[in-house]
Amino acid sequence: MSHLFGLADRLSRMLVFVASIGVVMMMFHVCADIIARIITGASLPATVEIVSYYYMVLVAFLPLAWVEWKGGMVTVELIEFVLSPRLRRISDASVALIACALYCVLTYATWATAVKNFNTGTFVIALQAKIITWPGYFLPTAGFALAAFITAVRFIKIATNHAEEAQETPA
Repeated sequence: MSHLFGLADRLSRMLVFVASIGVVMMMFHVCADIIARIITGASLPATVEIVSYYYMVLVAFLPLAWVEWKGGMVTVELIEFVLSPRLRRISDASVALIACALYCVLTYATWATAVKNFNTGTFVIALQAKIITWPGYFLPTAGFALAAFITAVRFIKIATNHAEEAQETPA
């Protein structure tokens, strides 16, 4: 069981690392665009398209698994303070199971859209240049699928009473 928890932890850390690289690449790209605009008076071609179709999607969806693993999602605890530890564990397990189901539905929906865009070869035109955008549609699918895996592992962790190991560890 600890191997599964270790895999989930390593996978979530890897995804947040990839998203961090995306943030740095986006920063350099936007800075290069600004410098080019100052020096030459013209922007780099397709900066807005690449930022919005690739970098932003990468940064928004890949870290979902890490946020789920670390328990960083927004929570509303209306009655948790009155629940017994056993009922609190049942509540946490139910939330993990519902989140996993929702992530599975989102994975399926975004996969269908990504495949449709792949089959049609979706692209945008920026300054008479064709920018292929269909690969970016697979990023939300990957993020949702990995978040579903993480919430399933979190459910197993809570159900097998390993929840005390689930406490946040430094990144």
